[in-house]
Amino acid sequence: MLLLTVSGTRSTLTRRDDIRLAASAVERPRTSGQTPTIPDVTLRSLLAVILALVIAGALAACSGKSFAPKTARAVLPAGQPGRGRPPITLGDKNFTEQFILGQLYAQALRAKGYTVHLKPDIGPSEVTDTALIRGQVDLYPEYTGVIVSALQSITLAAPGAEAPAQAPPRSATQAYEQAAAFEDRRGFELLDPTPFQNADRVATTPAFASAHGLRTMMDLAQLGSFTYGGPPENRTRYEGVRGMQQAYGLSRVRFVAYPIGAQYQALNGGKVDTIAVFTTDGRLLHGHYRVLADPKDIFGFQNLAPVVNKQVISREGPAFAQTLNAVSATLSTRAIQRMNAAVDVEHRAPAAVVRSFLAATLLR
Repeated sequence: MLLLTVSGTRSTLTRRDDIRLAASAVERPRTSGQTPTIPDVTLRSLLAVILALVIAGALAACSGKSFAPKTARAVLPAGQPGRGRPPITLGDKNFTEQFILGQLYAQALRAKGYTVHLKPDIGPSEVTDTALIRGQVDLYPEYTGVIVSALQSITLAAPGAEAPAQAPPRSATQAYEQAAAFEDRRGFELLDPTPFQNADRVATTPAFASAHGLRTMMDLAQLGSFTYGGPPENRTRYEGVRGMQQAYGLSRVRFVAYPIGAQYQALNGGKVDTIAVFTTDGRLLHGHYRVLADPKDIFGFQNLAPVVNKQVISREGPAFAQTLNAVSATLSTRAIQRMNAAVDVEHRAPAAVVRSFLAATLLR
């Protein structure tokens, strides 16, 4: 990002705008036969802009910092590297999968000698991220697409203004790189991503889908108006009502807010026509719901990775991040979906489900 001050006015240029924005300043309509002129002040401004863009590009090229995800799989460190280290506060968000993730990282760290205080069920991303910024937690697990399209949008919004909606990146790698770069600027590090992705989707009952010929989200346009139940934050996120309206033209969708998990009961009871679901939900294992395809990719790419305060990583030593990365590497779609089902369908406690999983995988 490049900031310039011209005649007391502050303006913002990005390298993506390139020199064509500067050049446009000298293009003026003229009558036939008129010789074009470039005032000295405009020429000086143009040359200053061009020089600044060249310098900014050179600096960016020389920075050399890469945020590409690592390709090598992390392994659990030996021994008890966390013994004697300062205590850690780990947070998680407000739904089943996050409770499981909080337990996964906490139990693995404790097994390696770290002292971990777990703060579960803090709230949605917007609330949990605020706790991280304020130092109330040292780390929490977050989804890359949410960081890019929701948290980054909030940061870019003017105070008191509604955050601008942003379309998601076009690949999982791009989503991770953008998320990691954003967190780096804020003083946090995004650790290795999980193999699994937990993306939002729209689902309905098989009966409703068959009656209305619903296979993809594009088919929802033929319904006219319809109801869509989901967590409150989906009202303003691109991975929710905004994306449905902007990408699919579903201007007559009526949103109904429900706590995460409660939307299934609302759909089963006929209170809404469609609901927001996560692709790793355990309830989706048995074919009781029809998940609609998202051909315009409004829900993006949602691999998970711990977001950690850089100072905490430094003070806890390299085995700390290595332990977290080793946990993430075990989390396939099948593994996380089965753990979600064990909690939501079989009504087992997240801590017990995670204990069994770690005993069978990392902590054998």
